[in-house]
Amino acid sequence: MSPTQSSPHSPTRMTLMRAKKWFPWLVLLSGCLVLSLNLGVRQSLGLFIPDMLNDTGWNAATFGLAFAIQNLMWGISAPIAGAIADRFGTTRTLIGGGIVYALGLYLMGTSASPGELYLTAGFLIGTGVGITSFPVVLAAISRVFSNEKRSFALGLASAGGSIGQLVMAPTTQALNSSLGYVSALVILAAISMLIIPAAFAMTGKAEGNSPTAPPDLGPQGLAAAFHEARKHRGFALLNAGFFVCGFHIAVIATHLPTFTELCGLPRSVAAEGLALIGLFNIVGTLTAGWAGGKWRKKYGLSFIYGMRALVIVIFIFAPKTSETILLFSASMGALWLSTVPLTSGLIAQVFGPRYMATLFGIVMLSHQIGAFFGAWMGGIVYDLTGNFDAVWWASVALGVFAAIVHMPIDDRELRATAKA
Repeated sequence: MSPTQSSPHSPTRMTLMRAKKWFPWLVLLSGCLVLSLNLGVRQSLGLFIPDMLNDTGWNAATFGLAFAIQNLMWGISAPIAGAIADRFGTTRTLIGGGIVYALGLYLMGTSASPGELYLTAGFLIGTGVGITSFPVVLAAISRVFSNEKRSFALGLASAGGSIGQLVMAPTTQALNSSLGYVSALVILAAISMLIIPAAFAMTGKAEGNSPTAPPDLGPQGLAAAFHEARKHRGFALLNAGFFVCGFHIAVIATHLPTFTELCGLPRSVAAEGLALIGLFNIVGTLTAGWAGGKWRKKYGLSFIYGMRALVIVIFIFAPKTSETILLFSASMGALWLSTVPLTSGLIAQVFGPRYMATLFGIVMLSHQIGAFFGAWMGGIVYDLTGNFDAVWWASVALGVFAAIVHMPIDDRELRATAKA
């Protein structure tokens, strides 16, 4: 053996083998941190609305539109960020998104007019959240895990976002109560910058960066990948279903604090409810990720949306007490982001992981269009009627619709993939 060669048992070779073994878990841990910061901060922003309503004198529709723009920009930026990540790598994409996100949070508290609120809370935060959210992060994770482990890994990553919500909801409420929303948003901006160091562990592009995932034999360009997905009926049905998911989440995350005050309950109940959503979402996403590796993902999605509709119907007729709000939050938390590992896993299963960031980004756009209407409709309905009844019933109808449309999805792989 020449001096330049190393034996299979040499220290250098063993170190490289260990690094390869643990690299996917490093990517997963970093992805969990990014999603925790992304979702934990974002899902807590509705806690500022009651105080900002009182201080600014703007109506609920103004804030509803700001958060609707935020959700829409989240959706628009997600597929663009996915394409950038597929082309230039995950790290640089996440760094840019983290900077935009922090800037939007910092400027949101200083907004002096509805137009400035639309720019900061709407455009900037929405763009930052979209760049640093599921499509980019989950695509990076999916590429470093094998087919057998991918669904569970995606569930773990989605659960990581819930940990952020569990921690950030009470933290945000405490900061808002003690310092006011302006200072609280400055602190949240600083916290969100932790996305940047986490991004450095998520290196590589879609091509050839995975030590364990099989090479994808699909289209060789983004245009071809999009054209292939566009012709697939199941891709359209996934878009329709994820629209409903976005509507549900935006209604609750944006308007639960206002709804809680409308019921005459303390503001702390809304913060506790959002925290419970995060806590139970950990269980829901882990369970969904595990189940997606054992049973057909489309049936899991139908079950989740059907259960959402049932939970909301029960909530409509239940007395509105603190216990009811918390029980509703826990129930919806178990169903909150459990759709993500199944939807993203279904995309990777059918189309392969190569352009998953882009394809899941397109589905995420549909999700955020639904969120746009959920946030905006909630504010308009409240201003017109003084309650949220119509929004709750619309959520029920959409849940039933989503449960139905997932059933006929053709979830067979479009092509054979080479073994790792």
